[in-house]
Amino acid sequence: MDIEQLIQKLRSLDLYAECPCSGEFKLSESILFDGTKPFPEEALEAQINLEDSLKAREEELKKRMKLATETAQVTTKAVNIGKKLEKVLPTMKDFKWSTPDSKFLGDPIDLIIFNGLSENRVQPINFVEVKSGKARLNKHQKSLKDY
Repeated sequence: MDIEQLIQKLRSLDLYAECPCSGEFKLSESILFDGTKPFPEEALEAQINLEDSLKAREEELKKRMKLATETAQVTTKAVNIGKKLEKVLPTMKDFKWSTPDSKFLGDPIDLIIFNGLSENRVQPINFVEVKSGKARLNKHQKSLKDY
């Protein structure tokens, strides 16, 4: 049996094949040809389409990688600015607690306010965690909040 006869036989049978990238497909619906001869036109078109699709996916991946890098840089800047600002927070005009009563921790929470400490009569103690934008409490901060 020569290659052409084998291809015709495969086309006539109800056989399925599996491709790791696209799953199962019917052999009779695929482009079968003798690889020792020039590619048939439909195989060349399929190859061009696949290459174009691959290039488009590659470009999309490059865009996503660039965006991820830029997003990480912006997030890092925001976190670093936040870490600096939380240290000077007690000196800001709208800070509602007494500056001498405020003690900076930084981690797991930003500040502990010993209300009345500067007057030698500590009343309630406040835990202050400063967040901005879409920042959220981490698991340690959540456990303190829930306590």
